[in-house]
Amino acid sequence: MARFYLWGDTRPELDQIVGLIVTSVLLLSSFSMKMAETAMEYDDRRTFLVGLFTTAVLGVIFLLGVMVFEWGIFPGLYKAHLTPGLNQYGAIVFAMTGMHALHVISGIIFIAIIWRLGRKGHFSSERHWGVEACAIYWHYVDLVWIFFYPALYLIGRVAH
Repeated sequence: MARFYLWGDTRPELDQIVGLIVTSVLLLSSFSMKMAETAMEYDDRRTFLVGLFTTAVLGVIFLLGVMVFEWGIFPGLYKAHLTPGLNQYGAIVFAMTGMHALHVISGIIFIAIIWRLGRKGHFSSERHWGVEACAIYWHYVDLVWIFFYPALYLIGRVAH
C-alpha cells in the first residue's frame, strides 16, 4: 500500500544558518539574564540594568530574525519559501514559532517592567523576588526553544 505525503519523504528545508543564529542569540540572552539576576543579588544595580536591557534587545533580535527570515513578514527584504497555507509542515512551523514568539514578547514586556522597577530602586539583594521570577520565565522560554530548534531545523526526515 503506497503512502501519500504532501511534501514527500523529507521536510522542506529551513535556513540552517538562520536557525543557528536565532538560537545563538536566544542562548546569549539567557546568559545576560543570569548576569542581571546575579548582579541584583549583589546589589550591583548598573550591571543588573545593563543585563536586563541586553536580554530584551537580544529577545527583539530573535523575534525579528524569526519574523523576517522564517515568516517572510517583510517580503521586500527576504522572501520566505514556507507559508502556513502551503502544507501541514508550514502550518506546524508557524504554529510552533508563533506560540513561542508570543511567549518571547510577553517575556520582553516582563523584562521591561522589571527594568523600570529596578531603575526606581525597587529591588535589593534582600528583596528581588520579581527579578528571580522574570529570570525563571525567560529561562523557560529559552528551554522551550532548545526543544523547538532540533525539531524544526535539525531533524531531516519525516517519521513514518
